Amino acid sequence: MTTIGLIGAGAVGQTVGTMLAASGWCDTIMVASGSGRTAASLVTDLEDMGQVTGSPLRAIHAAPSVMGGCDAIVVCPRAVFTNTQTSDVRMAGLHANAPLIAAIARRFTGYQGVVVMVTNPVDVMTRLFAEVSGCGRVFGVGSNTDTARYRLTLARLLNVPVAAVHGHVVGEHGDNAVICASSTTVNGQPVPVPLQQVRDELRGRPRRINEGIGRVRTGPAGAAYAALRHALGLTDGVIELSAPWRGDWYGMPLRFAAGTPTVCLPPLDSGEAVHLQAAAAKLNAAYDQIKETRS
Repeated sequence: MTTIGLIGAGAVGQTVGTMLAASGWCDTIMVASGSGRTAASLVTDLEDMGQVTGSPLRAIHAAPSVMGGCDAIVVCPRAVFTNTQTSDVRMAGLHANAPLIAAIARRFTGYQGVVVMVTNPVDVMTRLFAEVSGCGRVFGVGSNTDTARYRLTLARLLNVPVAAVHGHVVGEHGDNAVICASSTTVNGQPVPVPLQQVRDELRGRPRRINEGIGRVRTGPAGAAYAALRHALGLTDGVIELSAPWRGDWYGMPLRFAAGTPTVCLPPLDSGEAVHLQAAAAKLNAAYDQIKETRS
C-alpha cells in the first residue's frame, strides 16, 4: 500500500489530490492545510470522486505531525502575501514562504520517505526543507515544468512533434533558468534554437495561465506526480528536479532507476556554464537571506 501526505490544499494541492485519486497506485492520501478547512473540504471532494469513479483511494484529513509513516510527502502550501513583482516573480515569495516551509520541515526531522517540494521559490524551499529536516530525499519540481514548456515551445516553433525534441532546462526555476540549447536535438540531430523566442514564451506562459484561470496548477501538479512516480520506484527514467550537486541546489536532470537518482547534467557550452554558475550564485544568495528561519 502507498500512502501520500499532501500539505497544502490550494490550486496545486487539489490537482495533485485528484491525480492521485485517479492513479490506481495510491491507496491513501492524508491532507493538511493551514486553516484545516480547505483540507477537510478537499477530502470530502475526493471522497465524492472516488465513489463516482470507483477509485480505491482513501482520503483522510490529518495533521502533518501524523504523516511520518507516509511513503512520500508533497509540500505545496503558500503563505498569504501579495505578489506585485513583474520580474523574478517566483522569488517574491522568498521571505513569506520560508518561515512556513521551515516550520513544516521541523515536523519531519529524520523523515525517511520522499519529499516533493512545489512551493516557490522552489529551488530555495527545497534546500531549506532538506537542511532543516535532515531528510535525505527532497526534490523540487520547477525545472521539470520548465523543460516541458521548452520542449512544447520548440516543437511548435520548428513545427515538429514534441516527442522528437530532446532538451533540458536547468538551474533556477525563474528568470535565471538555463536553456541547454547546445545539447538540444530534434530527431537525434542538433538544431538551431531561437533562444529569444523560447525565453519570451517561458516567461509569458505562466502569466497567461494566471490571467486566465487565476493560478498555475495542472503543470506543477503533473510535475509533482511524475516526481513521485520516479522517486518511489514506480517509473524509471530521466526527470528534471531540484537537488543538491557539488554544494549547490538547483534543477537538473536526474536518472532514476528503482527509485535511486543519478545526476546526468547535459554537456554545456561556455555561455551555458557561466549562466548556470550565475543561477547557482543567485540561489545561494537568496538562501542566505532566510538564514534566520533555519534555526
